[in-house]
Amino acid sequence: MQEVLIAIARGLVDDKDAVQVTVDETNPREVVFHLNVAEDDKGRVIGQKGSKARAIRTVMSAVAAKQGKRARVEID
Repeated sequence: MQEVLIAIARGLVDDKDAVQVTVDETNPREVVFHLNVAEDDKGRVIGQKGSKARAIRTVMSAVAAKQGKRARVEID
């Protein structure tokens, strides 16, 4: 699942090397992804009125649902 988020983020940003994802599995049914990008690229990942961030969260929820888990994405 982490690779999917990295691929999506790298497709949106200019500084592809600055993309980092950390994973916290708070319980067996939930996964929290922390997405870190360069300061200049945060707007590209969040999008206008949060539209891209919402789309990223929707895709990650669908990927996690295939494994029987819930996913949260936090953009740091």
